[in-house]
Amino acid sequence: MPEKLIFEISSPGRRGVRFPECDVPKRPLEDMIPKRLQRTTPPRLPEVSELDIVRHFTRLSHLNYSVDTNFYPLGSCTMKYNPKVHEDIAGLEGFKKLHPYQPHEQVQGVLRLLYDFSELLKEVCGMPEFSLQPAAGAQGELLGMMITRVYYEKKGEPRRKIIIPDSAHGTNPASAALCGFEVVEIKSNKEGMVDLEVLKKAMSPEVAALMITNPNTLGIFEKEIRAICDILHAAGGLVYCDGANLNALLGRVKPGDMGIDLLHLNLHKTFTTPHGGGGPGAGPLGVSEPLRPFLPIPRVEMQKGTFIFNYNFPDSVGRLKPFYGNIGIIIRAYAYILSLGREGLGRVSEAAVLNANYLKKKLSQHYDIPYPEGCMHEFVLSGRRQKRLGVTTMDIAKRLLDYGFYAPTIYFPLIVEEALMIEPTETESRETLDDFAQALVSIAEEAEKQPELVKGAPHNTPVRRLDEVKAARQLDLRWSFTGDGL
Repeated sequence: MPEKLIFEISSPGRRGVRFPECDVPKRPLEDMIPKRLQRTTPPRLPEVSELDIVRHFTRLSHLNYSVDTNFYPLGSCTMKYNPKVHEDIAGLEGFKKLHPYQPHEQVQGVLRLLYDFSELLKEVCGMPEFSLQPAAGAQGELLGMMITRVYYEKKGEPRRKIIIPDSAHGTNPASAALCGFEVVEIKSNKEGMVDLEVLKKAMSPEVAALMITNPNTLGIFEKEIRAICDILHAAGGLVYCDGANLNALLGRVKPGDMGIDLLHLNLHKTFTTPHGGGGPGAGPLGVSEPLRPFLPIPRVEMQKGTFIFNYNFPDSVGRLKPFYGNIGIIIRAYAYILSLGREGLGRVSEAAVLNANYLKKKLSQHYDIPYPEGCMHEFVLSGRRQKRLGVTTMDIAKRLLDYGFYAPTIYFPLIVEEALMIEPTETESRETLDDFAQALVSIAEEAEKQPELVKGAPHNTPVRRLDEVKAARQLDLRWSFTGDGL
C-alpha cells in the first residue's frame, strides 16, 4: 500500500509536543517582525503525533535505494561502499569545529592534511601538481578547460578546438563548450578505441586539446594512449584525461606516465566518499609542469616549517569556489588512501576488473556483447537481441526493480544500441554478483517466453511504471495550498 502524504495522516488538534507556559516577559510580535511581514492566516501545517511522524518518515526511509542496502551497478558512476570509519574520522571534533576564516596559524593540522593529500594524489597519479579546489568532477573538467584556454592565450595562440572521442564521458563536451571551445567529435574504431588515423586527420593548428576517458565508457583501456599523446604533443596540443574511471587503474598505472597533461579525479568514485544526493563532491585537478602557474588560488604551501595559503600566482585562473575545497570529502578520501596503502590500492583495481569480467562472462550468452574483448572495471551489454522480441532496454531496467536490483546505466554510451552499462565495483561479493547475473538471465528468458511480463514491469514496487517525461514537465504535488501559501 502506498505511503500516505503527511497531510493525509494529519488530524486536527493532534500534537507531537506541547510547550510549557511562557515564564519570561512577553513582547509584542510587532517589536520583532514588522506588521507587513506577518502572516494574515496561520500556516497550513500537518497536525500529527510524535509516533505518527516517526513511523511516517521511517517507512519513507525504507523506500530509499542506496548502496548501504542493495547492489548499485551504475556503469560510469562507481557506486561502491563507503567505509563507515571514514565518516567517523571526518566527524572528529578537531575537524567539525574548524572555521574557513580562521587564520592559518590556528589550522595547521588541516592544512597539513590538505598538503599531504595533494602529495599522495601526485604519487598515485604521476602528476606534478594538484588543486583540491574543484567541488565536483564536472567542475574539475571545467577547471581543466579554463586552464587550457588561458595557457594558449598566454602563449599568444588562442586555439579554439577540442577533440572528443565518441566514447568519452558525456559532460566533456559541455565543459569545453562552456569555456568557448568548438567541440570536434571523432568516431571510435571497431575495437571501441580511438582511431589513430581519424585523430590525425582531425588535428590542426586550432586544436587546443583532446579530452579522453581512459578506460573509456565502453570499459576498454585505450592501449594506444602513448601514441595518442604523442600525436597531440607533436602538434602543440594538450591531452586532458577524464579520471572518473581511475578505479580501474588505481595502484597499477599512473596517468602522468602515459603523457597526460590534465587529469581530474572524482573522489566519490575512486576514493569512496559519499556519492549521490546532489553532493557535496570533490574533483581535484592534476596538471603537468607547464600548466602549474594557472592553477587556482589560494594554494597550500609550507614555508619555514609553517603551512600557509599562497595567493601569489599572477597567472592563476583565480578562485574556482569559496575557500579551498570541500574539506570533509577530502578528509574521507585521505583516510581511505592511508587505510589501504600502496598494496591495498592495487587490490582495489584488481578486484574491480575481476568482478566486471566475471559478470560479463556470465551474461555473454544471454545478451549481445558489442565489444567482446576483455574489459576493465565496467562493460557494456546491448539489449538489441531482446528488442527484436519487443522488449527494450528500458523494460529490462524496470524489470530489474522487481528482482530487488537497481538498474545499470542505460542508453549510454550512445554508440551502443540499447546499451546497458554495468560496473560492479570491487566491494561486491561473488554471491551478490551471482544473484544479479541470475536476475538478468531470468529477464532475458522472460523476454523470450513472457515478453508482456517484462514490458509491464515493475510489478512489485510501491508505484508502477511512471511516465518520466510527464512527471518532469507536469508536477503533481497532490496537495493545494490556500491563503498566503505554506
